[in-house]
Amino acid sequence: MKRKWCASLLAALMLGSLLTGCGEKGGSDTKVRLNEVTHSVFYAPQYAAMELGYFADEGLDIELTNGGGADKVMTAVISGQSDIGLAGGESCIYVYNQGKADYPRIFAQLTKRDGSFLVGRTDGPFSWEDLRGKTIIGGRLGGMPEMTLEYVLRQNGLEPGRDVNVDTSVQFNMMAGAFTGGSGDYVALFEPSATKVEQEGQGYVLCSLGEESGDVPYTCYFASQSYLRDHADTVQKFTNAIARGQKWVAEHTDAEVAAVIAPQFPDTDEAVLAEVVGRLRSIGAWNTDPVMESSAWERVESIMIGAGQLAEADRVPFETLVTNAFAEKAK
Repeated sequence: MKRKWCASLLAALMLGSLLTGCGEKGGSDTKVRLNEVTHSVFYAPQYAAMELGYFADEGLDIELTNGGGADKVMTAVISGQSDIGLAGGESCIYVYNQGKADYPRIFAQLTKRDGSFLVGRTDGPFSWEDLRGKTIIGGRLGGMPEMTLEYVLRQNGLEPGRDVNVDTSVQFNMMAGAFTGGSGDYVALFEPSATKVEQEGQGYVLCSLGEESGDVPYTCYFASQSYLRDHADTVQKFTNAIARGQKWVAEHTDAEVAAVIAPQFPDTDEAVLAEVVGRLRSIGAWNTDPVMESSAWERVESIMIGAGQLAEADRVPFETLVTNAFAEKAK
């Protein structure tokens, strides 16, 4: 089954054999170019690890960039512009099924539930039937946020494209602006965007899509096989820092987490950050360690199949695209 994938990613696949993603080896200041799918409180354990010096303790210098979508993160990783990507695991499946020789593998899991919230234009009691005949800005077609949204809609008796329209034309980092600008009846937003829209009186948070979808390896770290092989020590140190960040967030209060990650969100009030951290904690958004479970991986593929982005015959075995070797040592 052929799947649509963005032109930039296809171009990167063709260039991949010419470019390699190599970080600096050895030394006390090994640079790691990390490309994240978006900048969100959803990734609080990562920012805690950065702000608390856990990466520095491992001798790593993190160069963080915002990819603005899983497809762009993957493009950066396979073209050698970034060493490690943070995005949904579905991107690794797409690349593997394209036949890429040095396909990326996942080595650590950060979040275990969808971190987006359904935002509407009116407050009050929410029913999924309210969405019937309406339009939801859902993100890029084939991306984890959009596919999970479709999964949740079906779980609640609504068939996308028939009972409700899911708008996949809006770029991921432009969804809040499109909604507040008048597009769509509803939108699925990450934090702190969802809370900001609500505080500005331009929408209301109605429900957590993560609570509705259940546990799934929603966001994870991946790198090319060559990078994992040639920079195994760096990858282990990176995973160690993430594991410490996950443990620290699990053991500290919402206010403490907000205070630590505040430098990452200079335009957001610390009280708002604490509220957002609490909201994400309440839905069980974060892994407490970086190990991924095979059962959760199978759910990702089931969600992709339901969304029409993967054929049953094209399921990729857990062991092919995931290694827990680094995560197990970091626990």
